[in-house]
Amino acid sequence: MIRTRCFVQPFAHRPERLLFSCLLQVDIRETPRSHAMHLADLPPPNGTSARPGWDPREHKCARAFSLDGEVSERNLAELFTQAEKTADVDGDTPGEKIALVEFLLALCYASGTYPTSTGQWQQWVEEAHPLGPVASWLASQPDEDWDLFHPVRPLGQNALLATFLEEHGTGPAQLVIERAGDYNQFADHHHLEHPDPLPAAKAFRAMLTQHVFGLSGRARISGKATLGPAITNLATGRLGGRIRVLAVGRTLGDTLRLNLAPTTDDPRILNLTWTRGPIERRGFKAKPPARAVRGLADLHSYLGRSVLMRPKPGLAGDQAVVDRVLIGAGELLHLDAELHLQDAVMSVTRTGEKKPLWPSATRDLWREAHALYAAVETESGGLYARLARLPKQEGADRHPFDLLTVGLLSNKTTPIGWVTSVFPFAPGLAPVLYQASLRGSQVAEHIARSLDRAAYAAWEIMYPNPKPSDKKAQLARFDARGEQWKATEEPFHTLLLDVADGAMVTDCMPGYVEWLVEMARDFLGKRLDSLPKNGQGLRARAAALRRYTSELTSPRAPADLTAFKDGES
Repeated sequence: MIRTRCFVQPFAHRPERLLFSCLLQVDIRETPRSHAMHLADLPPPNGTSARPGWDPREHKCARAFSLDGEVSERNLAELFTQAEKTADVDGDTPGEKIALVEFLLALCYASGTYPTSTGQWQQWVEEAHPLGPVASWLASQPDEDWDLFHPVRPLGQNALLATFLEEHGTGPAQLVIERAGDYNQFADHHHLEHPDPLPAAKAFRAMLTQHVFGLSGRARISGKATLGPAITNLATGRLGGRIRVLAVGRTLGDTLRLNLAPTTDDPRILNLTWTRGPIERRGFKAKPPARAVRGLADLHSYLGRSVLMRPKPGLAGDQAVVDRVLIGAGELLHLDAELHLQDAVMSVTRTGEKKPLWPSATRDLWREAHALYAAVETESGGLYARLARLPKQEGADRHPFDLLTVGLLSNKTTPIGWVTSVFPFAPGLAPVLYQASLRGSQVAEHIARSLDRAAYAAWEIMYPNPKPSDKKAQLARFDARGEQWKATEEPFHTLLLDVADGAMVTDCMPGYVEWLVEMARDFLGKRLDSLPKNGQGLRARAAALRRYTSELTSPRAPADLTAFKDGES
């Protein structure tokens, strides 16, 4: 199993922001006759006439890791036929990986490969129920439904935009969340019209990511001159603004089975294109009410954006590229928390609102680990109630999967970076993992408060008559909390891994506490090294170190810290 550490992945163009997101029937009455032009009617550039095709069932669309760590490109069919020999799939970003798994889950439901009860789900997970039928189903589907560049029914796209692609489209970087900025000014200052082509496989994955993680804002398209005013109003994607939790097993097959929520409803309505299928699509004259979800295939494949891509002529198959893109508003879904947010960990805001755990610019995801384990321990519903049913395992199989968390951090309508973390999980051990994560977080929080108090002690001596406007910058000189939080992630994950592998929490905590206490003292010392070597500087240094030590055993200190200091003395 491949494990990673928690991190915030900033976008390359904004390193300073590291601190801190074939369906349906169209209402023709809202589509003027002049809008009936399709992709096939657009004159290809450079005087050529051939238009390429690209089918993710046949052409490489995803990067996969074999069980021995070898990396290869796979098509959709291969991902299912080799699911038990594939450790994991990957994307260019954590969000792209999630979007790809979402689409694979949709294909499972659409093909009829899903459990119908919690008992059957558990049987599928424990007995590694085969997923090969999904590949067989894919092979039986009409080719025209799966062509990314089909002139009338392009995969995952809205052909109604074809009339406007030449005038309103941009370079393909518009499709990539990390580069699209607020959709009107590229975040990396890449020129909006630059036609630097995007390989078809990358464009496909970027499109899937836009559908589920796209941020709210204004599209770079004229509503008056196109399909209607509401085409410019981009809504937040289904997974935008919250943390998606994915159970990741030892193989891709395990991962898909773990995340296939059982259902007795027929979930087979799959969103393949905007203008075909049984679901009546929204219009764009005004914002419509959110529509009901038509099953889990619909949920995992919904078209959160109206997208249209233009292929560069003369390049087909694995060589195909996209050179122009147009993006507008997509579908709005009415989500039922119990049915459609089964992985969500509910949290309470400062105003008392209960909502799914969200990406934070100031609080790393690993600090929320106890909330994940608590959801399993209390069988809070959905995914976590099912995980709680899995029997405890022994030996090498004690820790068979992890919980991957991913969210998109944003500043209003502009993306900043992906936040992600991986937490170990062992069936039957949710209570002890909860205790380890809770106690570990409490220790880390108190040490951070101790560093804050120590910084204040040094500041009081060094700046006896400060200007109020200077206080924040002066305190920051001695504040080691930033280094401490960043460095605490490794010992925290080590603590959880040890417990997941069978170690006792009480045996692990002393080593964890000592690791954090000494590390924090070193960080504080380095901050204090900037003090002058005169009497005032020496007094400030001594006061800060004394305050740090005394705060560690203050009445508010967790029992694990008090026990450590008692043992040390």
